[in-house]
Amino acid sequence: MNPLLLARSPALRGVVLRSARRFASTNPPKPKAPSASEANRAQNVKSDAREPITPAPTPSTSSVPSLDFSPVEESQERERTGARSSKDSLSSIERRRRFMSRVSLAFMLFGAGMGTWYLGRDWEDGELKELRIKPEEAPTSRWGRTTARFGGVFNFFTEPIWPELLPPPLPNGMQKPYTLLVSVDDLLVTSTWDRHHGWRTAKRPGVDYFIAYLSQFYEVVIFTTQYHYTANAVIDKLDPYQFFIQYRLFRDATRSVNGTPVKDLTYLNRDLSKVILLDTHPEHASAQPENAVILPKWTGDAKDRGLVAMIPFLESIAIYKPADVRPILEAYHDKDIPIEYAKKEAEAKQKHIEEWTRKGKQAGSLTLSSLFGGSSSPGANSPVPLTYLEQKRLEAQMQYREEQAYINTNKATFDKMIKEEQEAMAQQIPGTFWGAASALMGGVPPPPPPPQGQSAQTPGAETKPTA
Repeated sequence: MNPLLLARSPALRGVVLRSARRFASTNPPKPKAPSASEANRAQNVKSDAREPITPAPTPSTSSVPSLDFSPVEESQERERTGARSSKDSLSSIERRRRFMSRVSLAFMLFGAGMGTWYLGRDWEDGELKELRIKPEEAPTSRWGRTTARFGGVFNFFTEPIWPELLPPPLPNGMQKPYTLLVSVDDLLVTSTWDRHHGWRTAKRPGVDYFIAYLSQFYEVVIFTTQYHYTANAVIDKLDPYQFFIQYRLFRDATRSVNGTPVKDLTYLNRDLSKVILLDTHPEHASAQPENAVILPKWTGDAKDRGLVAMIPFLESIAIYKPADVRPILEAYHDKDIPIEYAKKEAEAKQKHIEEWTRKGKQAGSLTLSSLFGGSSSPGANSPVPLTYLEQKRLEAQMQYREEQAYINTNKATFDKMIKEEQEAMAQQIPGTFWGAASALMGGVPPPPPPPQGQSAQTPGAETKPTA
């Protein structure tokens, strides 16, 4: 076959090229070590320096040129032109943003420093009273004043919601001289729960008489750790006509100490020398234990008389009017107050009888009736007069009976007034979501509907008689 035709055939040409590339990519044969004769011959050639050395021609292994070649990579050094790379450079907006953040941080640090310095100023008039710090316990260093003022910022979460829990006392002659704070839980009522009836609340025996009778001597205030939406319904049952309980204080009037509600009486806006707190939980009265009387919890016993038995003790304090009730409460600390006071009152009664008998015997010898054979002791036939405490007690009991008679006589009227008030409040409450939203946005609630039989009339319009 003609070689030119083979070269022109595409299939044969591809086979030839692949064969040439495979042959060129194979490892070249390693040169063989020269033999001894060849080494001597090369040494003789080197020794003859006068003859030029000409390399021997390398025989061609193949007549086809190699197509497998790798170009020489020349190392190109990067030349610096003096221009900054855009990768490391910042835009003008980013530079402005960083500058403003640094300025803001500087102003914040400056403001914090000035605020800290201002918090360390000297105490101002009335400031210690607002922070509930006694003057002798107030810190005197600048850092102490700073920390005390800074801590007062967080008192909103732990202190009562109002700085004064009760309004100012009434003028003289109208204000009761003493304030009686009464708890609710396990003292006036107790609550039980079962699967058949759910929650049920029972009133303690004598609770109505206790509140109504002592309201003649004390400013009765209910102070409970419950929230208003659960305690109000119970208090309404204890005093439905709001005659005897003057004020109500709930959970938001307490101070939180390690998660425990504490009744701090310094917020009461009353003289603590004339305040008595009745409670069943000592931790609730831990702020002023000298003003507290801790009573045993009532567990629902229907024959319990513990609450009524406390009346003579509290009644005597209000009748004798001591300047400070705290020493009296301290004398009965950790004692059974009803029993201990009953002993004291019995001793005082016996002493009164002995003094009356002695005075009667001394006066009997000088009376005119004794000269004509009359009795030498007027006290022997006449009864012993009542003590001052007994006289005041009779007056208070008589007043209690008159109040109860007045309430029973006008009970229907009072119930009607309460019902009308509840209906008026229900009419003012929006019945829809949009009505509540408009009321919150400042809208005026619609006027109540007119009574039956009367037509609605525009305010200011005059009615004209019909012909």
